[in-house]
Formats: sequence, C-alpha cells, structure tokens
Amino acid sequence: AKLAHAKGALVVVDNVFATPVFSRAISQGADVVIYSATKHIDGQGRALGGVVLGSRDFIRGTLEPYMKHTGGSMSPFTAWIMLKGLETIDLRVRAQAASAQELAEALDGHAALARVLYPGLASHPQNALVMRQMGAGGTVLSIDLKGGKAAAFAFLNALQVGVISNNLGDAKTIVTHPATTTHQRLPQETKDLLGITPGLVRISVGLEYTGDLKADLLQALDAATQA
Repeated sequence: AKLAHAKGALVVVDNVFATPVFSRAISQGADVVIYSATKHIDGQGRALGGVVLGSRDFIRGTLEPYMKHTGGSMSPFTAWIMLKGLETIDLRVRAQAASAQELAEALDGHAALARVLYPGLASHPQNALVMRQMGAGGTVLSIDLKGGKAAAFAFLNALQVGVISNNLGDAKTIVTHPATTTHQRLPQETKDLLGITPGLVRISVGLEYTGDLKADLLQALDAATQA
C-alpha cells in the first residue's frame, strides 16, 4: 500500500477468498475492497451480486456516478438475501475454514497427489504471512492429481458429497476443474505460469460434517487411481 500511495495510485483488493471474516484489507492500507457477494456473503447460491467498499469520497464521487450511468443496481430482494447471509457469515466461514484445514492436512502427502495447496498448511510458502494477516487458511483448497486430466475427471465423477460447479463459498462443498472451466480460455503458457495443471482440482469446502467430506474425498481419490 505504501508503494502504491507513494506513486499516487489506489490500492484495490479483491477480498473474496480471504472473506471479510479473516481479512480487514482497508485497515491494512487498501483504498477499495471488492467482493463477489454471490460467494460467502450469500453463502447458499441463491443470488448474484457484488459489493464495493471505500471512502465516502470514492463511493460518492467515483463509483456512484458510474453506477447511475451504467445501471448496475441490485434488486431490493437480492439485497435482502445478502443482508440475511451476513447474519451468519462469521459462523459459516469459520466452520468452513476449520474443516478445510483438517481436510488439507488429511490429504497432504497422499500417494495420488502431486501437491496439496492450502495456505493453512505449514508447508505453504506464504503460511506465515497468511497466519499473520488472516489467522486461518480460508475455505478453499486445491489438489493436483498425478494422473492429470483423466484422473481429475475420475475423481470428480466419483464424488458423492461434493458437487461439481464453478461457484465457491457455498454452504455445500463445491469442486471445480479450473483448466477446463474457470480458466479454460487462458493460453497454455499462462496456465503453466499460474500452476493450473490438467490434474488441478479446486475444492470449496462447505458445512457438511468434516468426517463425511474426508471419507468422500479419499474414496474418490481411490477411484481416480483405479481409473
């Protein structure tokens, strides 16, 4: 933030994965914080929406005129849904993050996996930074299957609790194959740079019983190795 402000630039933070529960980006120097409210704020896949936070001068002087001219306004009913979601976001996100931590630890080192990516793991290169800023690793983890795309698809198809979708932050556990969905249009060299391999699977951990999720992921990995 200091570097950006020294050059007269605004610091804009997409805080979706960190969530407002674990990250106070504005207090850490950000000027603008944005959320896809469709994710953790709603938390149940019911509505689409977004939130922009900033100073009164930025909201009134920059954002509000733009929104008035482009027409991007949320319906009253959708806003009500988001407000109801905020009533339980702290309980939901903390429970999801605790479950994600347990699942990451259980999957770390599994023979079928090339790597487990989760900031809450001590082995993660940014673990110390995440713990200092957030105090938890968040609700999303990724696994990279050694068998590539075929193994990843076999894993997805074998799941009985987790569901396949591109959303995240939901009360139900959602799994995604980024290389063929969310990041499909990226050139291969960009995917390689970002670590989006054919075997990568993103898991947004929900509120199901952690033991059931663990059993489901492990049996799906067994199925993937036998495919």
